[in-house]
Amino acid sequence: MESEIYGENRKKQERTKTRKRIIVQELRERGYRITKQRLLLLDIILEEECCSCKEIYYRISKVDSRVGTATVYRLVNLLEEIGAISRKNMYKIAYGMDCGKENAYKIELDDGTDRRLSGENWNRVVYEGLKACGYIEDQKIRNVVV
Repeated sequence: MESEIYGENRKKQERTKTRKRIIVQELRERGYRITKQRLLLLDIILEEECCSCKEIYYRISKVDSRVGTATVYRLVNLLEEIGAISRKNMYKIAYGMDCGKENAYKIELDDGTDRRLSGENWNRVVYEGLKACGYIEDQKIRNVVV
């Protein structure tokens, strides 16, 4: 059991490092400097626990009190511009069909219960639903945007 948890944490860390590398590369290609403040902010956003710029600012101010709210808003706007985040999905890094994050989606039912689905299972449900309703035939879903 403990080794499974360690393995999942390690996978999450690797995914986070990969996402960060991709985003940093995209920013560099567009001519943006990669500052310590941007890297710290990116780490906080990649943790996927913030749902607003205010929360991001609150968390960064504990790490580096010199980071201002304008810096947070500028980076969030920049990340949205390059397609790395969407304000519609509460600043979580976008991911496609290969997402394995556990409990990524919560489905609330009218009887008060809920079901939690991993990104992979959510994508499977969407794919099968689209196919059953005749919206797709053999196409693959590239991304789901909420």
